[in-house]
Amino acid sequence: MVKVTFTLDETTVTHLNETARRLSKPKSEVVREAIDAYYAKNDKLSEAERQRMLRVLEEYGRTPKVGTRAEAERELREIRESRRLGWRPGAR
Repeated sequence: MVKVTFTLDETTVTHLNETARRLSKPKSEVVREAIDAYYAKNDKLSEAERQRMLRVLEEYGRTPKVGTRAEAERELREIRESRRLGWRPGAR
């Protein structure tokens, strides 16, 4: 563990002390759990980020895939062969 020092306002310190007392846990543990919960909650995409990513995917889906018939047939053969063999290390 790393020891850190930071400044909190009086209300936050009161909430920390009351929570630690109520849960019978050290204040440092309450702070760790609170940070973990905050991190997990905010690890998700914002609505703006989600919308941007959806637009990118939609645009990608509208972009025609260009290639020759021979390339498509080769890719299909490879897919069929891999399905027939199943996955295993070194298969080919």
